[in-house]
Amino acid sequence: MADLQRSKKIGILGGTGWPSTVHYYAELCRRSVALDLAADASRIPTTPEMCIESLDLRRAISLIGTDGDESSWRQFDDYHRTGLQRLEASRADFAIMASNTPHHRYSAVVTGIDMPVLNMYEAVARRCRLDGHREVLILGTALTMRFQVLREAFTSQDIEAFAPVDSDNREAVLSLISKLQRGDSEGAAQSIKALVHEVMLRQFADPPAVCLACTELPLAFPAQHDCAAFDCDGIRYVNSSVVHIEAALSFALSHR
Repeated sequence: MADLQRSKKIGILGGTGWPSTVHYYAELCRRSVALDLAADASRIPTTPEMCIESLDLRRAISLIGTDGDESSWRQFDDYHRTGLQRLEASRADFAIMASNTPHHRYSAVVTGIDMPVLNMYEAVARRCRLDGHREVLILGTALTMRFQVLREAFTSQDIEAFAPVDSDNREAVLSLISKLQRGDSEGAAQSIKALVHEVMLRQFADPPAVCLACTELPLAFPAQHDCAAFDCDGIRYVNSSVVHIEAALSFALSHR
């Protein structure tokens, strides 16, 4: 195992929303400690150095642009890029954006940033390819399900990815996300499983992997919330945030 004392310093661009940022920080620390103790349980465990730049959720959402109008995204891109620049100034060796939504604008946001910024979508697509998946159902925010960026990441790994085509199914996903945001997880897992089953019958010949491309959706499965992938009723679920966390820790521990 790489020496955690010589690990790369991680910059986290967070705040959108803050529970996701907390999850990223906590999991990076928890997993680092577990690795260090596995190597030598007698010593005090170390964790990677980190800095966090927390954005204002309301402002970030207010700056979301319009499909097909590139100029409408300028302020959104600038806001996130400025946050990454502040992480660079804090001497982070690389950065992660602790949210799905900014990755829709990844190429624009990282323009002019010299440090590596780990792309969540690329990490999730690689994980699905390594796990042997050929079809993926994407569940997430309206932006995530509507835009092509995540699907293109899967395509680059020879994986076909689809969002629910039925508007009622998409609205059900958004309603469930809203419910989970309010802290109400009662019956959420059953709702997701029922929705996945309905979409499978309409859109897939064989069961796909299900990408939970939203911070809130994994909260429906509390026992598996910290798992990068897990099985439930014969369906494989992939948690995009945890896959991203694992990729970040691996990169932090890799040699400079």
